[in-house]
Amino acid sequence: MADELEWEPVRALARRVRDGERLTLTADVRDLLERTGSEVGIGEADAAAALGTAEEAEALLLECARRIKEGSDRIVDALHRARRHRKAGDFDSARQEMRGVLAVEAVPLYREIAEGQLEDMAEGP
Repeated sequence: MADELEWEPVRALARRVRDGERLTLTADVRDLLERTGSEVGIGEADAAAALGTAEEAEALLLECARRIKEGSDRIVDALHRARRHRKAGDFDSARQEMRGVLAVEAVPLYREIAEGQLEDMAEGP
């Protein structure tokens, strides 16, 4: 899945919109937002509905960018903490870090990472 993700265009477009540029809802932008919506856990119907107007599309764009950033920060921080716990021999706390991510994370990629970590730790102590 990670090889197919194109999140840098979403981040760049969101930065421009936050800086005051109006979103032009071209076919390419529509395709980008529809594709990215599913990649960040926004239902297909919700993403399609948000493409009705430029204002709604801007809100969708900003929500996609927010989920990418916050999810990335969350998984990186949890991985770091889990690594420290594992090094200290505290596998229960390491597993809890990944469970904490799974409790709130909507982005499928970040969920897959947390689930993979849990699976790896299930084989350990």
